[in-house]
This record gives sequence, structure tokens and C-alpha cells, in this order.
Amino acid sequence: MRAGFIGAGKVGFSLGKYLAEGGISLSGYYSRSPASAKDAAAFTGSRYYETLADIVNDSDTLFITVPDGCISEIWDDMRSLPIEDKNICHCSGSIPSTVFFNAEDRGAFRYSIHPLYAISSKYESYKELPKAYFAIEGSPARLDEMRQCFEALGNKVGIISPEVKTLYHAAAVMVSNQMIALADIGAQLLQQCGFEQEDAEKALAPLILGNAQAVTSFGAEKALTGPCERGDDKTVAAHIKALEAAESLGEEILRAYRTLSVRLVKIAGRKNPSRDYRKLKKELEQ
Repeated sequence: MRAGFIGAGKVGFSLGKYLAEGGISLSGYYSRSPASAKDAAAFTGSRYYETLADIVNDSDTLFITVPDGCISEIWDDMRSLPIEDKNICHCSGSIPSTVFFNAEDRGAFRYSIHPLYAISSKYESYKELPKAYFAIEGSPARLDEMRQCFEALGNKVGIISPEVKTLYHAAAVMVSNQMIALADIGAQLLQQCGFEQEDAEKALAPLILGNAQAVTSFGAEKALTGPCERGDDKTVAAHIKALEAAESLGEEILRAYRTLSVRLVKIAGRKNPSRDYRKLKKELEQ
């Protein structure tokens, strides 16, 4: 593989550096922001390209690492170029590889290659990519080859279909982004109890990290503790009453508590099939 990157943001920097560190040859970077492409090329020991045509010509695999809304625009510019026998990839979590419409008709192969990891730093995130699980979908002809490439780097790889790509991304967003909403709610509630914001966030940190570790080590069922797992309808009723009294913080907090508790009861039922959760379910339905 000789990989070229179109787009030089956090994903382009990080994935390029990760591939280069893993021994994969890079042609370099092209970007509508020449300064970013030059920085990325210097960071990865590769080359800066002035034109899209030049990087396409010098690469057998092209990663389009631009914002989601720009992927189809780049493809419109690329598909008139000589792309026969090349792998055309993007790293969007939500968009399927079918965005590269007619790729096979032009002799190219289309792929979506998405790391299940929140890339936050141009210069540091590549160090964490060995831990990332990669989801890949696209042209059947070279799908196994793309999978083997990332497995050789040490990554776990899942093959999915274009039809489930949006559902896959929803799963990632719920676990990643929506966890932040829960942390913010928790900190807000503690501030209502008299905590300063910084102290509230620090106080919740061991709970957040401990649960994350438990879930990743043992799975959701074994990690579950608390009143829903115990079937403690009285404590849950008290929580609901307290949240109703704190309605100035927003009705969505109470709705979130009820909705997530309903899900927790389902998990608890799988964990403890002989335990009676009927009172708790009734409390949550009121």
C-alpha cells in the first residue's frame, strides 16, 4: 500500500502518522489549506502535494479525511481523474462507502474505514490508535485485504455493511458523546447540592472511570450495580421526586432518568432473571 491523504485535519494527521509508524508507505498530503498539508507531511515524513491529480497519481490508496459534508465534493473532483485500480477510502463514522458512487464502474474500489476512537489531537492521538477497533465496509473485491492491513497493525477489525452504517454510528455516538451529556447532568445536580462546578466534576470522575473500566472488562450486565439492579423501587421513587422538584434544571433530566432507568431494569432482568422487578417497572411507568 502507498497511501495518500486528501485533507489534513486531526484524522488525517493521526491516521497518517499511525500508518507510517506501522511501516506503511505514505505518498503524502493534499489539502485546500496548503499550510496544513505541509505540516502533516512534515509530521509523517511524507510529501506535500500541490494538486489533487498529483497525489492521486502517486498513491494506490487514497484516504479522504475531510469533514463529512465535503466528501462527496472531493469525490466529484476525483472521479474524472485516472483512479483505475485504486482504493478510495473515507473515515466518516456515519457515511457509507456508497458515497463514492460509480467507483467500480471506473475500475476503483470504495471503502469506509472508521476507527472507534475519539481523535482529539493532531499530534498525540495516533499514539492511542493501536487500541482502536476499526469498522470497515466497501467493495467486496479487496475487503479482506483492507481488513488484513489493519489487523497487521494490531487492530481488531469488524466488517459491516453500508446499510447499517448510520446505526453503527448511532451506537458510537451514544456511548461517546451522550456520555458527556450524562456527566454534565450529574455535575449540574451536584451543583444544586452545593458543590462548585470543578469539585462536582472531580467528585464524579471515579464513578465515570470505574464504570467504564467495569463495562469494558466484564460487560454491561456484570458491571451493573445500584437501585435498578437491586429492584429498589423506593429509592428510584425518591430520585424521581427530587428531580421533579429540581425541574428548573430542565425537564429533559427527569425524562433521561426515567428512560435510562427503564433500560437498566431490562439489563437487570437479564442479570437476575429470578428477581421481581414489577414494582420498579410500575414506578417508572407513572
